Amino acid sequence: MLTAVVTFTFDPYLRVGDVAVRLETLAIAAVVLTAILIAAIGARAMELRPDDLLFVVLGIVPGAVVGGRIGYVLLHPEFFAARPATILDPSVGSLELTLGVAGGALTGTLVAALLEGSVGRWLHIATVPVLLALAAGKLAMVLGGSGQGQPFDGTLATAFAGPGPWGSLAPEVPAHPAQLYEAALTLAVFGIVALLFAIPGLRRPDGRAFLIGLGLWAVGRAAVASTWRDPVALAPFRTEQLMSLAVAITCLVLIGVLVARERPTAAPATTG
Repeated sequence: MLTAVVTFTFDPYLRVGDVAVRLETLAIAAVVLTAILIAAIGARAMELRPDDLLFVVLGIVPGAVVGGRIGYVLLHPEFFAARPATILDPSVGSLELTLGVAGGALTGTLVAALLEGSVGRWLHIATVPVLLALAAGKLAMVLGGSGQGQPFDGTLATAFAGPGPWGSLAPEVPAHPAQLYEAALTLAVFGIVALLFAIPGLRRPDGRAFLIGLGLWAVGRAAVASTWRDPVALAPFRTEQLMSLAVAITCLVLIGVLVARERPTAAPATTG
């Protein structure tokens, strides 16, 4: 009987002699390097010092780690409530993406504020590489069988039946390819932002393009999270959806602040 489920059976490791490296790890490393190179090209085009990019990237790391860990703890509150000492143990659990991206953006912005270039220009430069990295990173997860959603045997379902080990629980069970959904939506957001760049006001390097891209990505991630296996936290939302929507609302508020700042102030009345 024909089935609509796409089943992957490849080996998720690159093996060279006795050395084995996960394909997902190699792909994500390539994604990060490519994003940095794109940002460096953008920095040169914006007449910023490309070597300052190193400081911005280093500044992103602590915010991404702390934010990602907070997000992961929020996703698993009962586990960490029973084992609070493991919150700071990097060997237990992992990092969460939404608050990791938000935290990295925050600390990277703080470092950019200390450099000669304006914060707005650095955020403008980050728009393209960040969105591309988020999309490509999700695609890379397929190489490790990570990011599978709820069980599903429809047309778009995927399963992993190769030698593994895979990154999702019960990988052989057909499920929503949540990682592919998010990659597709992120690419769609990238296309929307590229079209919006044609609007003169959005071409201004004041950071609003980055905020629009990040906000739309967060909305898309909240939508995809409806297919996740996580339990509902506050009906009808899962914790990941609440965090993503919080990031989207924050971006909307910051965009409003930027728009309000550029409004001309009325000239004071004169008498005579």
